[in-house]
Amino acid sequence: MRSSLEKLLKKNIPLLADGATGTSFMSMGLEPGFPPDLWNVSHPEKPSSLHRSFADAGSDIILTNTFGANRPRLKLHNAESETYAINKAGAKIAGRVAENSEREIVVGGSVGPTGELFEPMGDLTMKDCIGYFEEQIQGLKDGGADLAWIETMSSIEEIEAAARAAIKVGIPYVFTASFDTAGRTMMGIKPSKIHEATAHLTISPLAYGANCGVGASDMVLSILEMTSEILEAAIIGKANCGIPVVKGKETIYSGTPELMAEYTSLAINAGAKIIGGCCGTAPEHISHMRSAIDNHVASNRPSMEQVIEKLGTLASPPAKEGAKGLRGKRNRGSR
Repeated sequence: MRSSLEKLLKKNIPLLADGATGTSFMSMGLEPGFPPDLWNVSHPEKPSSLHRSFADAGSDIILTNTFGANRPRLKLHNAESETYAINKAGAKIAGRVAENSEREIVVGGSVGPTGELFEPMGDLTMKDCIGYFEEQIQGLKDGGADLAWIETMSSIEEIEAAARAAIKVGIPYVFTASFDTAGRTMMGIKPSKIHEATAHLTISPLAYGANCGVGASDMVLSILEMTSEILEAAIIGKANCGIPVVKGKETIYSGTPELMAEYTSLAINAGAKIIGGCCGTAPEHISHMRSAIDNHVASNRPSMEQVIEKLGTLASPPAKEGAKGLRGKRNRGSR
C-alpha cells in the first residue's frame, strides 16, 4: 500500500530504504554503459521485478529507476527527447509495486546528478540546471512519485538547483551527497555543512544525508558528523555494500548481508533515521538490514574504534586540516 514519508517519519522509528539499481540490473543482463533508465519504457518488467524484490525484502522506501534520467545524461544516448516519458513511466512502475504490497511503501523519484560542471569550471548555469531537474521531477510527479529523492550529489549548487526544481514542481524532497573524497564530496563539502545547501530555501527537505561513497565504515563517519550538532534532523545513510573491488570487467562489492546488518545497527545508533544500501546492495542484504532494524536495541553513539572493529577500516579517511589535495575516486555511474 502507498504511504508518505511524512507519515512514516512521524512514527519515529528507523525506516529502511532499498538497495542498488544499476549494479542489480547487471545480473539481469544490463550491458556496461547502457542506461538502465531506458528499461522503464523498453523492458518495464525488469525494474518492476527489482522494486518488488526490495519491497518483499522489507524496504519502506523504493526509488524509481530514473537516477540518470535527466536531459544532459540522456543526451549521451540520444534519448533526451524522452526525458519526461522515461521519468513518468519509472514512477508508475514503482507505484504499482507499492500499491500491490502489503507493506506501507513510499515511492521516491530518484534524481541523480547531471554530470555537468557549473560555471566557471564548466558551462552549466543555475537556470539551466533548475530547468533540467524541473523537467525530470515533473515527469516523476505526474507518474505518481511521492517525493523527489535527490541523490549522489557533490556540489552545493546542484543540490540547490534540484531542490528549487522540486519546490517549483510542488513535490516534497530529500537530498543526499556522496562523501567519497577524503571524507568530503568531490567538490569539497563536509558532512557537517551539507545542511546549508537548502537552509535558505522557502521549503526545507524532509530529510537529508549521504549515499554511495566508498564503504560502510566511511558512511557511519559521515552520519556521525552530520548528527554531531543537529540531532533533530532526519538523516539518511544509504551505504555502498562494502568496498568495491575491480576484478577483470566486474566490480565486486565486499559487503556481506551480515556486514550490512551491522552497518544498519551502527547507523541507527549514530543518528540515522533512514537507512538503506547503495551500489552492490542486493535484496538479500536488504532482508538482513530489515531484521537488524526490527531487532535493534538502542545503544550509545558508536566511536570510530567500534565502527572500524565491526565494519573495517576507513577506505578514504578525512584529510588533515590544511592538507593540499583530496584523495579518492568518484563512482557515480549507478546507484
